Amino acid sequence: MTANNLNDDWWKQAVVYQIYPRSFKDVNGDGLGDIAGVTEKMDYLKNLGVDAIWLSPFYPSDLADGGYDVIDYRNVDPRLGTMDDFDAMAEAAHEAGIKVIVDIVPNHTADKHVFFQEALAAEPGSPARDRYIFRDGRGEHGELPPNDWQSFFGGPAWARVADGQWYLHLFDKAQPDVNWKNPDIHEEFKKTLRFWSDHGTDGFRIDVAHGLAKDLESKPLEELGREYSVVGVLNHDFSHPLFDRREVHDIYREWRKVFNEYTPPRFAVAEAWVVPEHQHLYASMDELGQSFNFDFAQANWYADEFRKAIAAGLKAAAETGGSTTTWVMNNHDVPRSPSRYGLPQVKGAPYHQLPHDWLLRDGTTYPENRELGTRRARAAALMELGLPGAAYIYQGEELGLFEVADIPWDRLEDPTAFHTTQATMDKGRDGCRVPLPWTASDEPALADFSRPAPADDGTGENHVPLCAAGQFGTGASFGFSPAVRADGVTPAADPHLPQPLWFKDYAVDVEQADPDSMYTLYHAALAIRQESLTATRDTTAEQVDMGADVVAYRRAAVEGRTFTSVTNFGTAPVSLPEGSVVLTSGPLTPDGQLPTDTSAWVIK
Repeated sequence: MTANNLNDDWWKQAVVYQIYPRSFKDVNGDGLGDIAGVTEKMDYLKNLGVDAIWLSPFYPSDLADGGYDVIDYRNVDPRLGTMDDFDAMAEAAHEAGIKVIVDIVPNHTADKHVFFQEALAAEPGSPARDRYIFRDGRGEHGELPPNDWQSFFGGPAWARVADGQWYLHLFDKAQPDVNWKNPDIHEEFKKTLRFWSDHGTDGFRIDVAHGLAKDLESKPLEELGREYSVVGVLNHDFSHPLFDRREVHDIYREWRKVFNEYTPPRFAVAEAWVVPEHQHLYASMDELGQSFNFDFAQANWYADEFRKAIAAGLKAAAETGGSTTTWVMNNHDVPRSPSRYGLPQVKGAPYHQLPHDWLLRDGTTYPENRELGTRRARAAALMELGLPGAAYIYQGEELGLFEVADIPWDRLEDPTAFHTTQATMDKGRDGCRVPLPWTASDEPALADFSRPAPADDGTGENHVPLCAAGQFGTGASFGFSPAVRADGVTPAADPHLPQPLWFKDYAVDVEQADPDSMYTLYHAALAIRQESLTATRDTTAEQVDMGADVVAYRRAAVEGRTFTSVTNFGTAPVSLPEGSVVLTSGPLTPDGQLPTDTSAWVIK
C-alpha cells in the first residue's frame, strides 16, 4: 500500500487511474474487456504506482452510451462478469493497496430500468411517471415536443411515448432524465451508494453532477426553451433550469450523511462542468469532497492558459474548506493529449475545436506531429503530476497513446457520431476508447476493412500519416484478448473497437523495456511524487514568475526541502533554479538548460 493510502483522506492527494472496463483487458475472448481483466492486471497497476482505480460504468446496459445508460445500478453487466468477479477484483485491489472508485450515473437511467418500464406502463400523472420528467406536447394533438431543446448527442431532447406524452432526455433517448424532486429517486441512489460501499468501494465518481436538480415549472417550457440552451452552458447565477442549480447541493449534503456511515468515510468526485467559482461547492467537505477541474484538459499549448488553469485549481481548493483540487489531462470523453498537442494550436479557439474537426475528417484536415505531441505530452505530465491535489490518469495515457482518428464510421459505437448533423456533427469519443495494447508480439493481421497502403514511389509525395492510414488489425489483439475463448478451441473475437497496427510500438511490454518511454516517465514521476511530495501532507503551492513563456510553481518537499516544477513553452532554452534536477521530460541542453516543450523537477 502506498503511504498516502494509510490516511483516511487518501483521496485528497491520490493518483487515480481511470479504467474504461470494456477496453482495458479481456480474459474470456469475447472482444470486450471485463472485470476479471482488471483483476488480472492489478500487479501492473500496483507497479505503476497509482493509489486508486476508477472504473467507468460496468453495470447492465444496452450500451447506448458506452455503459452510461444503466439498467440496474446494483449489478454487473453479464458481458463483463458477475458480482463475484467484482468482489474478487475489489479484494485484489485492496490486497495490492489500491483503493476502488466506481461511477454513479444519477442524472438519468436506461430506458430499460425497472422504474422507466413502470412509468411507461402507468398513466400520465401517476406516481411512476413522476420519477421521470414527462410532459404533454405542443400542437393541436400534442404532436410537437414541449420545447425545442436539443440533446447533447444531437436531435430533440424529448422523446414521445405511445400515449402521446414526452419525456426529457438530455443525452440519448435511451437515457431518460430522472426527477430529483421525487423521493423514490433519492432512496434509489442512497441504496446504491450503500450497496457498493458494502462491496468494498472506497469512493464514487458522479456523472453529470451539476445536472440533477431542475426547475421546469417557474416558466412555461416553451419559454424556457427559447431562453436557455442545453449545450454549451455555463451558469454564473444559478438561474439555468437544467444545470448547476443551488438545489443540487441539498442532494449532496444528503449523500454526505451516507458517506459518513462508513469508516473511513466514503468520498465522491463530481463531474461538474461549472464556472470555476462554483467548483468548490461540489467539493465541500459537507458534500462530495472533490470536483474535477477540467481547465487542464481544456488548455491549448500556451503558457498563459496553463498558468490560468493552475491558478484556478489552487483557488478552488482553497475555497473548499479542507479539500483539494484535481488535475485531469485525459479521460474517456476527450481526444488524447499527444494528439491534441501535436495538432496546430490556435489561441482562443473554442474547446478542442481543432481536434474535433480533425476527427470528423478521419485525421486528414491538419497535420498531427507525433514527435511534437509526445514531447509536449511528456512535459505536461510532469507539470500536472507535481501539483498538490489528486491527479487522474486515463488508461493508455501512461503509454503515450494517440487518438485513433480514422476508425471507419461503420465500426463506431459512440452515439454522438450517429445523432449529430450539419453544424453540430461530431465523430464522437471512440478514438480514445480503443482497447489497450499489452503485448507487441500478439500482432494482428491486416483487416479487410483497412484502406490499402499507397505504393511508395520514392518521392514521399504519397506519404499518408499514421493517424489517417486506416490500417487496422484482425485475428489478434496485442494481448488485449487471449488467443482462444474459454473452450480452448474457438478463436477470440476481434476487439469491440478496431486497433490500429501502429499500436504495436506502444504496447505495454515494449514500453516497460524502454528506459526512455512514456511508461518509464510516468513510473518515475509517480514514485518521486509519492516519496517527496505527497509524504509532506502539504497541499499548497505557489506559482513562480520565470517569464511569459514559462510555467513554474513551488511547493514543499520532504525533509524541509523545496520542490520546483518548470515547463518551458518558449523557443529558447531557459535556466533552471538552483537545486538537484530529479526528473526531466526530455534531455537538457549540453549546458544544463531547459529546452522548449520540456519540463524539469528540481529539489533544493
